[in-house]
Amino acid sequence: MATPKILIIDDEPSIHTVITAYLKAEGYDYLSAMDGQTGLQTARTFKPDVIILDVMLPGMDGVEVLTNLRRESNAYVIMLTARAEETDKIVGLSVGADDYLTKPFSPRELIARIKAVLRRLQNTRNLGDSNSSFVFSHIHIDSSARRVWVDEQLIDLTAVEFDLLVALAQHQGMVLTREQLLEKAWGYDYFGDTRVVDVHIGHVRQKLGEDRFIETIRGVGYRFEDK
Repeated sequence: MATPKILIIDDEPSIHTVITAYLKAEGYDYLSAMDGQTGLQTARTFKPDVIILDVMLPGMDGVEVLTNLRRESNAYVIMLTARAEETDKIVGLSVGADDYLTKPFSPRELIARIKAVLRRLQNTRNLGDSNSSFVFSHIHIDSSARRVWVDEQLIDLTAVEFDLLVALAQHQGMVLTREQLLEKAWGYDYFGDTRVVDVHIGHVRQKLGEDRFIETIRGVGYRFEDK
């Protein structure tokens, strides 16, 4: 695997200093940007695997950066917010963030999450056996190519959305709890709100075009069916 690329978009120099020290120790390739517009331009040329994106940025804020970014990139995005309000986290997730951390945060936890993401990406790239495809009545999932078709129409999913769909498809007809889906799609012991799963499942449903493929089991989790 090529050296992982990490992009930090934050207007606090202290954040850059701390995070880059950890990234350097891990041997990652990284770049920094101090404002939203520069961050967006850097993402287009640097093509990072993971983006650490602050919500509050001068000029173009993090939500606007992410809205633009998602039109052209499926990089894994971890949003940083100093705000305590849940609405800020949900807004970030609703426009395409894969995860979030609230400031102040532990750099070790951030690095642990990045490592988990990169491991999952590497495992995905190593897939090549005959069991990497799932063909149902209306949905075809190619895990090795990370592509999904609904009735022959290619569907564009983010990394986390794809992993959630695969986790559910692998257990068609079975109910998976939010905690199980967090483990399968995020790949680490998640300490945040399990509602992150609900937001991403909502995105998957919208992109698949029909609610009937993923059923909500109230108080428990979700079940995939395609008959």
